[in-house]
Amino acid sequence: MDNNSIHGMWSSRLAFILAASGSAVGLGNIWRFPYLASDNGGGAFVLIYLACILLVGLPIMAAEILMGRQGRMSPVNTLRKLTREGGHSGAWTLIGWIGLVAAVAILSFYSVVGGWTLHYAWLYFAQLFGGAPITDPGATFGAMLASPSTLIFWHSVFMLVTVGVVAMGVEKGLERAVKFLMPLLFLILLGLLAYGFSTGKVGQAFEFLFKPDFSEVTGDTLLAALGQAFFSLSLGMCGIMTYGAYLPKDISIPRVAVTVAGMDTAVALLAGLAIFPVLFAFGLDPAGGGPGLIFTSLPLAFNDMAFGIPYAVAFFGLLFVAAWTSSISLLEPPTAFLVEMGKQSRKKAAIVAALVIWAIGLVTALGFNVWQSVRVFGRDLQGAIEFVASDIMLPVGGLLIALFAGYVLSRNITRGELSHLNEGGYKAWRFLTCIIAPVLVLIVLAAKLLG
Repeated sequence: MDNNSIHGMWSSRLAFILAASGSAVGLGNIWRFPYLASDNGGGAFVLIYLACILLVGLPIMAAEILMGRQGRMSPVNTLRKLTREGGHSGAWTLIGWIGLVAAVAILSFYSVVGGWTLHYAWLYFAQLFGGAPITDPGATFGAMLASPSTLIFWHSVFMLVTVGVVAMGVEKGLERAVKFLMPLLFLILLGLLAYGFSTGKVGQAFEFLFKPDFSEVTGDTLLAALGQAFFSLSLGMCGIMTYGAYLPKDISIPRVAVTVAGMDTAVALLAGLAIFPVLFAFGLDPAGGGPGLIFTSLPLAFNDMAFGIPYAVAFFGLLFVAAWTSSISLLEPPTAFLVEMGKQSRKKAAIVAALVIWAIGLVTALGFNVWQSVRVFGRDLQGAIEFVASDIMLPVGGLLIALFAGYVLSRNITRGELSHLNEGGYKAWRFLTCIIAPVLVLIVLAAKLLG
């Protein structure tokens, strides 16, 4: 039945691709993927990562999209509809609840980290007009984490710009935002890439990232590639399922899934080629990804490089845009759910969801200073929330999505939603979704639980 979502619809295939790519492209693409590649065999890791995208990422992404398009509602109510109409156990609705809770938990700490990017963009922007330079990046980063007021302020600003987009709806909010933000992201990234080429160190960076070294490949490499492929595509948190609910019926799900995965991978690779030439040009150690690289290592280069301050503004602007597009997709599921359940207006639902997430985010913000001695599961508060949401709930959610789409949904539904695939392609999707993807996701989940 070709119906429309009560929340609105994407106007085109391009709109969905930009939105889903915005959901997938996040901070992990820019500060985690390049490091993982360089530390796990370079080109060998990239090949393994691409294989994981094909074997796990694409089948589960297609499953999420087709489930969303079939249900046309928020993840929880999509699963309620699919189980009720198919005569299946209502227990499968747990998939929607896991995704909803995971989205809320992840956005609560993601917003705090997104606030870091805004804080640093502001610090460097102020330097363009005579502001104090960052002479000791480590001390600056430490001072930010030690200041509850700083973290809470920028966390609040980040949530405000996120809810501002979601409250406006699918067409006027989400679609307009991604049509502006995603081209902006690529424009900034290409500008940074051009600067990286100008350093004369791009060959060294290319070798560092892509020269295959299969002697570095171990079991940990396989797990790292599989985990990155799964989490990079925003699978298991039902954001893609929610976006799929707004996808017109005539658009090919396999085609858009491949395009989104390709754009997500391209951003990760281009980010590495933009960042590492700068590090090599200024004799900095690229070892150690994440915040240490972004907030302490790179600022040392910004101080010495030509046009370093404008470069820094653009770089942290890039990080902010990547975080913003991902946060929009995380706020959309709870907003859609509140609209459906409470008969509230979208604006009110978005504000209520954002306020709840903002309040939970205070736990992360204060966990870096006031509550820094508190440990849960042997981790600080942010680490504990991330462990439960990202390392446990997302793999479980992705596993259940694969099982539901592969074994529970009728073949008439899945075949109809994947009608653009020929019979051989459909059988391949079923094989990957029913067997290969669940086994590999179970391996990742077991590895996380067993340490």
